[in-house]
Amino acid sequence: MTLGGPFTAPPIPGSSPFSSVTPITPNQRYRGWLSEIVEPLEEFIDEPIDPRDYYLDLTEVAEGESGSVYAARISDNANLARLSKLSPLIKARDVEGQANGETMFVAIKTVPILPSGSAKLDELRKELNMIRGIMHGNILGMHALYVDSVEDSLWIRMELMERSLADVVVLCEEGLVLQERVIARFTHDTLEALQFLRTHNIAHRDIRSDNLLLNSQGILKLTDFSNAVKVSPNSPIVHDTVGILYWQAPEVRAGPYNALKIDIWSVGATVWELAQAAPPFADSTDPPTDRWPKLSKPEIFSPAFHEFLRLCSEPASSRPDAQELLKNSFVNNTCGRPVVRQLLQQCTAVEKLVSQRQELEEEDEQATLMIS
Repeated sequence: MTLGGPFTAPPIPGSSPFSSVTPITPNQRYRGWLSEIVEPLEEFIDEPIDPRDYYLDLTEVAEGESGSVYAARISDNANLARLSKLSPLIKARDVEGQANGETMFVAIKTVPILPSGSAKLDELRKELNMIRGIMHGNILGMHALYVDSVEDSLWIRMELMERSLADVVVLCEEGLVLQERVIARFTHDTLEALQFLRTHNIAHRDIRSDNLLLNSQGILKLTDFSNAVKVSPNSPIVHDTVGILYWQAPEVRAGPYNALKIDIWSVGATVWELAQAAPPFADSTDPPTDRWPKLSKPEIFSPAFHEFLRLCSEPASSRPDAQELLKNSFVNNTCGRPVVRQLLQQCTAVEKLVSQRQELEEEDEQATLMIS
């Protein structure tokens, strides 16, 4: 997601009539159908507060299938003690920032609530159950869940991220260059997240550039657990087909597969994408194979880089796991966080130049129309 987008959320009305009420159950706060729809999510919802009193100046920064994502400012006057669902660490950070007079921002993802319910809410409940208690520096968690009774929607609070790797890849077409050590940094962070998930027997099953986000400190975090599955280490075989073709391990298309093996293939596909500014097989009319296409300029990458890609495309039976790959020489030859932060600044600069160029092109087109 990219900050500073051209969209602005609808004006937020004044405090809702529920602001001064501290309900005991959803039925005391929400009208009939709304309370019934949100009841399955009750254990995750921060009931006592109206989110519009706490999160202000919403500005849309991304739009997806399940809802929009906004940058929001935490109110200077918010009674943070009432945010009961925040983890102690996050709440302590908020309290300290408020005491120091800091302007604090978070991401708010909104999901519409319909009287008939929706598959999206069912998926959200599954995702929340999946990542309950999962906290890691390279995984983007959900901080809290709120009900907005003004526009009948769920508000999901998360850390505000700068942009996705997909946003970065797009800018490579405009001249942005990703050095091998930067790609290694992103790869290392991704593998750290996968290694942690493996200790919980969780397979993400949708590793791709859209689901790998960067924050302002240059730290990459894995997001979107809607396709994730928890399996038994003694019985990791599943049958459902998930993921996007270009990042999808070949065994997923072939039938039953080991869920704990496929994320590594997807990491390799993402590394290939970062090197080529497009995912593997995207430019081919032939169906994907069980090995990567040739790189357009293989000579600019190190032998360790090529070896890493080869390992990721090994058959599932011999494909290494994240713990093994974290020892790989390519993965350990990373740039520092300041380099990634500099890259984020370059992204913003490139976007500004592209925007200016488009404005000039539009002005020239209008002038041509007027002359003709």
